[in-house]
Amino acid sequence: MASPSPELLFFALGALLLLTVLAGNLSSRFGLPALIGFLALGMVAGSDGPGGIAFENYGAAQAVGVACLVFILFSGGLDTDWSMVRGVIRPAFVLATVGVAISAAVVSVAAVLLLDFTPLQGFLLGAVIASTDAAAVFAIMRSHGLPLDNRACGLIELESGSNDPMAIFLVGAGILLITAPAAGVSGLVPSFFVQMGVGAAVGWAVGMGLPALLRHVRLQVGSLALVVSVGAALLGYGLAGIAGGNGFLAAYIAGIVAGNQDFPGKRSISLFQDGAAWLAQVVMFLTLGLLVFPAQLPAVAGPGLAITAVLMLIARPLSVFVSLAPFRDFHWREKLFISWAGLRGAVPIVLATFPIVAGIQGAQTIFNIVFFVVVVSSVIQGPTIGLAARLLGITGALPAPGRDGAQSPG
Repeated sequence: MASPSPELLFFALGALLLLTVLAGNLSSRFGLPALIGFLALGMVAGSDGPGGIAFENYGAAQAVGVACLVFILFSGGLDTDWSMVRGVIRPAFVLATVGVAISAAVVSVAAVLLLDFTPLQGFLLGAVIASTDAAAVFAIMRSHGLPLDNRACGLIELESGSNDPMAIFLVGAGILLITAPAAGVSGLVPSFFVQMGVGAAVGWAVGMGLPALLRHVRLQVGSLALVVSVGAALLGYGLAGIAGGNGFLAAYIAGIVAGNQDFPGKRSISLFQDGAAWLAQVVMFLTLGLLVFPAQLPAVAGPGLAITAVLMLIARPLSVFVSLAPFRDFHWREKLFISWAGLRGAVPIVLATFPIVAGIQGAQTIFNIVFFVVVVSSVIQGPTIGLAARLLGITGALPAPGRDGAQSPG
């Protein structure tokens, strides 16, 4: 069979991208997150759908997902106002670490009790699905016009951009326990803190370096600043990985540090990176949608609904209330909103490819369940975040509770 010509491949790729954007726009008109449209078109174009595109390369999909997440996180950091999130650094860090671990533990127990998973399979499923997704959170918060100067919204954004290291650590620990039980995970604990520290340091350095470079180097063509910004995002991720840090955290912090400084071409770079982030979302969700076989999803509908309910109604709220317990200035209404706004998206699906690439038994079932959970939770939570914000009073600043439990004025 002759290989398709480059012209045909480019035509198909261009048509897919345009159709994906239209599908995302159509889903948004019905109040659904755009990612639903992106994923749906990927499934339609896949081998189980009319498109008939045979794509089962989980390694390639994983690489595409990682590359796309780098630009999504970098762009999200550029758009994050440091003055709005500075006051929630500590609670965001606790929620991005302890909160992820609590969510993973609750889902793990539920998988063992409800799905008859082995403890290690349950742990792996919990680890994969535990973290919130930056792409989904950034898109939903902005599409609903939620006030990012509200500390609850700022906390949600900061948490979603910084909780990937904990999720990756847990997934890596789960895979190690399954593939090499004698190795143990004690050595991974210090590695986690090294990844966080190195990732943050590299991100800060790149974030400081980008504005300094653009201020001191006179570019003959102004548009080259856009190329420099792409290089900064890739440099942050790559350098952190080489140094033993977490590249996702580095890319996000680099965006935050750079975005809160003044430098030539800042507005153009911000607009360009916003477009790049949307393109990354389209490509990532389309690729992940191609991996899914719709015919396999009915078999995991029951388990998927069970895990979705546990995640939305037990795991996420418990992780939020426990993690934020030391921070008494957070009102219970803010905690409820933060619980409901813990959106899942591409990150869990990308992480679900890791067990498949590692050859873990039952990994395909875990992938299908994770995909089902992401779709169902997005359909339920995404359209209702604005309503939840209004009902809980998150559209304005909430007064801090007084010592006696009543709200203090001002």
